[in-house]
Amino acid sequence: MSWEDSPGSDAAMVLEADDEKREAVVAAFKVRALYSGALKRSPRDAMGSDEYRPISRKGDNLTSGGGIGYTIVDAVDTMYLMGLKEEYEVAHRWIETELSFNHSRSTISTFETTIRVLGGLLSAHYLTSDEMYLKHAEDLGHRLVVAFNTSSGLPSETVRLSHPSGNLSPTTSPAEAGSLQLEFRYLAELTKNSTFWYKAEHAMSVIKKALLPNLNGLAPTSMQIRQGTFQSSVVRVGSEADSYYEYLLKQYLQTNMTEPVYQSMYDHAMDGAVDNLIQRTPVESLTYVGQLDPQGRSLSSSTKLWHFGHRQEHLVCFLAGTLMLGAVTSGSRDGHHTVSVPPLPEQLTERGLRDWQMGIDILEGCLSTHDTETGLAPEVAEFRAADDEKYPYDRDWFIPGRFNRNRSPYEARYMLRPEIVESLFVAWRLTGDTRYRDWSWKIFSSIEKYARIPTGGYATIMDQETFFLSETLKYLFLTFSDSEVLPLQNVVFNTEAHPLPLFDPTITPRFF
Repeated sequence: MSWEDSPGSDAAMVLEADDEKREAVVAAFKVRALYSGALKRSPRDAMGSDEYRPISRKGDNLTSGGGIGYTIVDAVDTMYLMGLKEEYEVAHRWIETELSFNHSRSTISTFETTIRVLGGLLSAHYLTSDEMYLKHAEDLGHRLVVAFNTSSGLPSETVRLSHPSGNLSPTTSPAEAGSLQLEFRYLAELTKNSTFWYKAEHAMSVIKKALLPNLNGLAPTSMQIRQGTFQSSVVRVGSEADSYYEYLLKQYLQTNMTEPVYQSMYDHAMDGAVDNLIQRTPVESLTYVGQLDPQGRSLSSSTKLWHFGHRQEHLVCFLAGTLMLGAVTSGSRDGHHTVSVPPLPEQLTERGLRDWQMGIDILEGCLSTHDTETGLAPEVAEFRAADDEKYPYDRDWFIPGRFNRNRSPYEARYMLRPEIVESLFVAWRLTGDTRYRDWSWKIFSSIEKYARIPTGGYATIMDQETFFLSETLKYLFLTFSDSEVLPLQNVVFNTEAHPLPLFDPTITPRFF
């Protein structure tokens, strides 16, 4: 690393690339991409398939009429950033000539299609200025935005793309309803179509109005779409909720901190997490994020009537990086992203200092779950309760169901998820502490050893998600790149790791 000015100043720290490790990640991407069939025509071709199964070497599509770009569009910005010119040109050509949203009446996930396909198109446009990507993004945006046409304004979980219409299910989640905004707001800014902005923005106002006062900004994981209200469901920062909290901060950052309502909602939610969900184990002092389980069918705003669960999903580990990023932005004393690297205590507010340390502690707790025979973390870990006098294990966390032969091994599998390496990337960029790079390399090395398929590609016990290309390998690549590649003060990453720029909005927000 080098300094443009003396340590402790507000000048930017330039973190130099580790060329050898960066290129190892690029090589892994090429193995996964080429052998997935996404970028190579061959007898075992899966070119254009939305998903790929590396063990059986077969591709699947989400619609009956053909693929809608889940793999190619999700990974195209990674190819561009990695400088994979040949692979990028193959992907670009497919998107230009074959990508279509017309070929099926099948319903697809509003949330997944927004974060992966719409987000991928917008990110590719931002990085390349190629209008072809924006043309596809606008087309897809018009097909997706109908999901918000419900009685409450919360988006339906699924839509039909060929004949745009929502398919109203009775419920949704905070993640599905509150993690579409970065994409639709940026699309609105690019196209000057305010409908994209206001539909997505209104969903946030519905969620805010429905929050239970005594849960301190935390959101139960299930909402009734028609009424726009929460129903009895678990309160956690993991599945069905994770990206909602992530987008509270990132919506505030996306428009250059000009919308304080998102800062307020984010701060309130983090206060709730600290007060109700974040705990330490009694022996090893590991920090983890538990959950509140409802006791009965009706929601109570009193946390005394909820049961605390010590279960933490791998998904929760995004929170470490989010807290650290929030500390140097929302939690900085001057209200701007101008703190030094690493930040000095006097540059942060009291809340910023708390969140900074909490982020570090949660990340270290998450990294403890990589202390396994493979060096890879399980999908779920359960932590030792302070009052558990009969705790049977020799360390402060265990994998639930691991020794139960009658139980699914779901909790024990490693899904190539990005959340821990995402937080390691953020921690590295904000501190310059080499231990975060070292941990990233250990995780990558374990993936290479235990998840790589001899005949090509990478897999888990079950099917492979596209996020390995778009998120996990991208964050690892950025960790070993120099810090001038996508500086954190210039972009926000959507929840599928697609970088989008910060901008001053030309559309007047209505949510205050």
